[in-house]
Amino acid sequence: MNKWSWPRVVSVLTGIAWALFFFSLTVTSFPYLPEELGGRTLVRPLAVYPLVVLVFLVTLPRLIKRPLPQTFLPLLAFTLVAMISSLAAFTSNLDIYRGVSLVERFLRNLLTLGLGMAFYLTVALLPKSWEDLRFSMRWLYAGFAVALAWGTLQIPYVIHFHQKYFKLINSLQSYISTRKLFTTRISGLTYEPKWFAEQICFLLMPWLLSSVLNGRSIFPWRYRWITVEWFLLAWSAFVLVFTYSRTGLFILGVLAFLSYWLYRSRSLRAGPQAAAPARRAVWRGVEAFALLALLAGGIYFVGSQNAYFSRLWRYWTEGKARTRTYLEFIAFEQRFVYWATALNIYDQNPALGVGLGNYAFYFPEMLPIQPYDEQREVMRQITPAEGRDRLITPKNLYARLIAETGLLGTALFTLFLLGIVGCVLFLWFSPHPEQKYWAMSGFLSLVVFAIVVFSFDSFSIPNMWVVFGLITAAAHLDDPAVPKVEQRDL
Repeated sequence: MNKWSWPRVVSVLTGIAWALFFFSLTVTSFPYLPEELGGRTLVRPLAVYPLVVLVFLVTLPRLIKRPLPQTFLPLLAFTLVAMISSLAAFTSNLDIYRGVSLVERFLRNLLTLGLGMAFYLTVALLPKSWEDLRFSMRWLYAGFAVALAWGTLQIPYVIHFHQKYFKLINSLQSYISTRKLFTTRISGLTYEPKWFAEQICFLLMPWLLSSVLNGRSIFPWRYRWITVEWFLLAWSAFVLVFTYSRTGLFILGVLAFLSYWLYRSRSLRAGPQAAAPARRAVWRGVEAFALLALLAGGIYFVGSQNAYFSRLWRYWTEGKARTRTYLEFIAFEQRFVYWATALNIYDQNPALGVGLGNYAFYFPEMLPIQPYDEQREVMRQITPAEGRDRLITPKNLYARLIAETGLLGTALFTLFLLGIVGCVLFLWFSPHPEQKYWAMSGFLSLVVFAIVVFSFDSFSIPNMWVVFGLITAAAHLDDPAVPKVEQRDL
């Protein structure tokens, strides 16, 4: 009877949902998602299914029984401001835009923000011990191993296109994602190559790099200095290259330099200081230059195989490109148009913004005054066409915040981010190796976030929420150096 008691059933269901949640994070545009769970949006995380189970079995009960992390308070305040701003938008005379009404937009964005908060709170409240955190990471790595394997299977048709092979892989992809594969870039299990690259850089690499730099592993197997994390790091870097994502490869370079700096800093503190300071500085400069040359050469060699990526340097070799600016040629100038439009919207609504998701309604009239003849993407956004119902977004989280939630909402969300920074600092100054590992992982994650924040604007993509939730969870666990029994005795 006790074997199948209700607490036992809940424990088993929680463990299964927990594992499936982290394992499925790499699938972000799952085609078989009900409309009630976000099935009409572009971002459709498969992890929503186990998340619903965890919310009812873990998140809601712990919200009642355990004190909330303080980082949640500014996030809750931001949510309230966003809701007030969105409700205030109903006082404006906004017509239906591209078949989407203001009510539909309000409900959809309320759902996506609620989904993001559910991701964050569940990940932050789920672990009750350091072993729970390691359990989460093992399943996260397992899910990425599947994603990397699927990405690896996509590489052959990128190197040498084969119609039958591509058709087979593409047909299988239709069961995983709502979008077809690209013939010249890999997408993994995600919607597009850029998503896959940012997923690898943000959700995977910081933890792997921290494991390698700290010489630790959450798996029992190792061969000398080679661990599972070493293998996954090398594999993910290799696969990342074939996404041909400019943001992804830039982040890879930044992480390489940061890892070098962290490694050298630790080795200098730990090793003897026999060499003179001037000589050490020169030698470190040589090492940094060699690393830069290696990265630049590798990126140039690989990028030259892809016409999209090689735009970064073909501008100076193609005469016809000179009729456009460099940013136009690399298809980046339109981003500045989106950001400038967001600032124009903010100027008209500085306190609370125009409401979540309403940037699109104001986009045509708030565009900066300048010609767009060469910017085809901007022209497509302001030109009506049959079947074009996807709403434009700023493609920048902070541009969206300032336009849609105003100064107040942006300040509160920034306060939430500062709370995450505080968690990293708390872990950084801890003397325990376990907490230092999470501090370094958190530091690298924040660096990546500072870059990717300029290229995404969705609240329903789980990457940001999961990373911040893991950092919050690590900062709120008991010090592993002092067992609870000893704390009670003291």
